[in-house]
Amino acid sequence: MVLSEKLAGLGELTMIPLDPAAHAPIVHEWVIKPRNRFWGMTSHTVDEVADIYGFVDSLDTHHAYLLLLDDGPIGIFQTYEPAQDPVGECYDVQPGDFGMHLLLDAGDRHLPHLTSAVFPVLMNHLFADPAHQRIVAEPDIRNERMISRLQREGYRLGAQIDLGHKKAQLTFLERLDWRHGVPGGVAEDRG
Repeated sequence: MVLSEKLAGLGELTMIPLDPAAHAPIVHEWVIKPRNRFWGMTSHTVDEVADIYGFVDSLDTHHAYLLLLDDGPIGIFQTYEPAQDPVGECYDVQPGDFGMHLLLDAGDRHLPHLTSAVFPVLMNHLFADPAHQRIVAEPDIRNERMISRLQREGYRLGAQIDLGHKKAQLTFLERLDWRHGVPGGVAEDRG
């Protein structure tokens, strides 16, 4: 287990390394849904999903995790080093940049304000590493809900970039912004 934290009114959030073979069926169930189309895998098979996450698992610079709430799967959290990712070819990577992707899908479970509860926990987790000075995310430019969410959490918009498979909106969350209590941030220094 990588992370465990109680979410008021929701349950125990845990994060475990994603097992490409064992978790491919649930990940596949999520990524083929039209609402999750920006993940870019709507036409993938379970085996293709397993292969993709097998590749991610083989890298030292990229990591995928399964998010669980009271042991029920609710999403995927991925991290990466931008300098070792195609996104790093599209902007001036700074020392301390660290990338992330998040997909939450609680299925038919009614979990009000899930994203609002999970997001700060994940950002606190990332910033617990003092080497992480700025969190980078690059949602599809059509994913207005995620871009809006990131801005509410204190991310600042950067350039729009072309990654080949998608046109993306670069966004950045500075450690100091998170530390000093921008919306969604924490008020005290966590690292």
